[in-house]
Amino acid sequence: MSLLFSHLRVHQIFGANTDIGKTVITSALARASAAQGRETFYLKPASTGPLSDADDEYIKRYAGEHRNKINAHCLYRYNDPVSPHSAAQLAQTPAIPSDETFVGAIAAYIRQCAKRASGTGHMYVETAGGVHSPTLSGTTQVDSYRPLHLPTILIADSRLGGISATISAYESLTLRGYDIDAVLLFREDYYRNWEYLQSYFGERDLRVGALAVPPEKHVDPAVNFTQTDGYYQKLLSSEHGGVLTDVLSHLDERHAKRIEELRSMPRRAMDTIWWPFVQHGLVKTEQDVNVIDSAHGDVFSVLGPSPDVQATPTTSLLQPQFDGSASWWTQALGHANPSLTLAAARAAGRYGHVMFPQGIHAPALQLAERLVKTGPGKGWASRAFFSDDGSTGMEVALKMALRAFAVRESGGLGSGRERQKRRDLGILGLKGSYHGDTIGAMDACEEGVYTCEWHEAKGFWFDPPTVSIRKGKLVISLPPAIASETNDGKADVIAGTVDFAYDVERRLGTDLAGVYRRYISSTLQKLSQSGMPKLAALVLEPIAMGAGGMIFVDPLFQRVLVDVVRSHDTLRAPGDWRGLPVIFDEVFIGLYRLGLESATSVLGVTPDISVHAKILTGGLVPLAITMASESIFEAFRSEKKVDALLHGHSYTAYPVGCEVANETLSLIDRLSKSEAWTEAKTKWQARERRLDTQTAATGMWSFWDPGFVNALSHSHAVGEVMALGTVLSFKVLDEAGGYQSHSAQTILESIKYAPTDSNEASPIPGGAPYGINYRTLGNVAYFMLNLNTSPELVRSVENRIWRALEAHRHR
Repeated sequence: MSLLFSHLRVHQIFGANTDIGKTVITSALARASAAQGRETFYLKPASTGPLSDADDEYIKRYAGEHRNKINAHCLYRYNDPVSPHSAAQLAQTPAIPSDETFVGAIAAYIRQCAKRASGTGHMYVETAGGVHSPTLSGTTQVDSYRPLHLPTILIADSRLGGISATISAYESLTLRGYDIDAVLLFREDYYRNWEYLQSYFGERDLRVGALAVPPEKHVDPAVNFTQTDGYYQKLLSSEHGGVLTDVLSHLDERHAKRIEELRSMPRRAMDTIWWPFVQHGLVKTEQDVNVIDSAHGDVFSVLGPSPDVQATPTTSLLQPQFDGSASWWTQALGHANPSLTLAAARAAGRYGHVMFPQGIHAPALQLAERLVKTGPGKGWASRAFFSDDGSTGMEVALKMALRAFAVRESGGLGSGRERQKRRDLGILGLKGSYHGDTIGAMDACEEGVYTCEWHEAKGFWFDPPTVSIRKGKLVISLPPAIASETNDGKADVIAGTVDFAYDVERRLGTDLAGVYRRYISSTLQKLSQSGMPKLAALVLEPIAMGAGGMIFVDPLFQRVLVDVVRSHDTLRAPGDWRGLPVIFDEVFIGLYRLGLESATSVLGVTPDISVHAKILTGGLVPLAITMASESIFEAFRSEKKVDALLHGHSYTAYPVGCEVANETLSLIDRLSKSEAWTEAKTKWQARERRLDTQTAATGMWSFWDPGFVNALSHSHAVGEVMALGTVLSFKVLDEAGGYQSHSAQTILESIKYAPTDSNEASPIPGGAPYGINYRTLGNVAYFMLNLNTSPELVRSVENRIWRALEAHRHR
């Protein structure tokens, strides 16, 4: 998490290389700050080598006449004069501090300094070596320190080769989102790197300060001290042009402007921005606007604190906030993931953007082949079509399906008959479905809160049976039309376990499957005689319908629906679509959002067309892929251009998006074999075995603890709950219910802000108490994790949710 104090300016000192005078310059900054009467703090997080050579001891030694204003400290000290990670290994301590422990210790010390500062102060946190020198854990510094997101001073290399090293360091920091406030170096007169760097960084609006070169170290300690102390005195004198004074003024100005900018953003946003899915009439005050300064991992750093907490001068203006909706379901690997950032930079540097029609580039080809041949399209898809996002990907899917149907109805492209544009086609789907905000995607859904004045629903939507956990048991809820077809007429069927509910192959032989089959068949027969638009495609959000209210559909119903639709056309060649083209909208659920790469492994059937987005690029850039079978593709292949799929976007197959997607899929592959995933799966398997020793494991699991989910299902305020993969959803008991209900938002209001009654370190990087940014769908609350959210953080979020519900009980 970021730390920002109105009374304490904190800067992190990075070096372009080792042994370039980083501590000498930092000492000059500290002396200059103290000379201005500022309370000055210096922190060396990790020091190696003899105490006499330690940087914090150097700061104390040359603190000067205002030494009472300077406080120097080191957190981790090791004897061997080597890189921190090697020194930690050589020390053979019981445990080498993890990145989380390391960053937490730094953050805790900064907060201590903020409390100790009696007036306005300055603080300098000096790293070791170069930007990519390893920390104690072995992670490079530029990544290890990133959760703190402290404003940065880069110490440039004034030696031969220093220009290149400095620019490389600058780019490494910039790629990871660091704000570099100044570049400082020695005014060395032979190589004169400062001249080049002043010009180079001046073009990037970055301040460069050049300080006089310090004297060579003298063999006599007394002489050395006198010469070095005299050097610092000269740096602070007017004869050296007031470089340090100018630098400090610049740093103070940057600090003040940053705070001013953050505080002004809510009002400016309210005056300028039109937010999506927001009723502006309910945005009453500036405190209703969530100002996000930065993000890293699972966490936003937001302007705070909560409105009911009295802020003090020692309160950080920035507070951590858990991203509880995975930023609208897009995040998979954490915000500001350096691997994805570098992938984006790699493609941007190589391609920028390039035309795609009848062309190809490596990132697009690699991604298409991966998805089609070894990914979700394995065994059925032959083609991949690129678009911008889930909604446009679904527009493409609908065009593919409706054209394929129309072409077959007309006898095929080779029939010699002129293809007529069909205006009488509709789709078959499920109530509660949502496929995006574009007009065509909306027309594939029934009338609802998301549709607009132009909406023209074209098709029929079954009211589907759903699955949820109630009072610890998996219950299948049947809509009245289906319940009336059963022997007992009951609306609730106890499935018992998650494994049984998702063991579709086993359940195909049950009485309920027969009920589904008869109900679907009779309904479709009636529709065919009703005169409504001819059904030309089956469109499903498999397993779960997200925006419709986190509706977990009985997978057996979806499987039977596909089977019935295809059973009316049994004479097609293998691989041809049958009955109706089947579209799986896996924009939300695909690529392990629900713990599965694709719903096909559960449903036991494959689609003819599928759409993937969101997790596809790890949450960094927009991109969508629509995959299709060869028989769908053949409906567009001819010698006439008008028969082609005349659809495209300016940024089709955007190389940056494709490269990021390739990197995302590689990282997910590795994560799927991780200890955290294995542990979560084992917990759910153990729960299922306790409930039913006979049912075969289906591989359904969640990162959310099964014990917590069970407890939640018994809560006084919860009607039902469901958890799969990264998703937790529960329905708050509310007689009104529906999308316009505020019950879920109200009952969870307390988790929005960091708790004030806890002194324990949280699992958030930096250890501070955190708020939770969450979204609701009427009386449905849902939370979503990254694929790499730590188990410790998941348990902490569970505890916050439970405490909010319990607090509501005692109101």
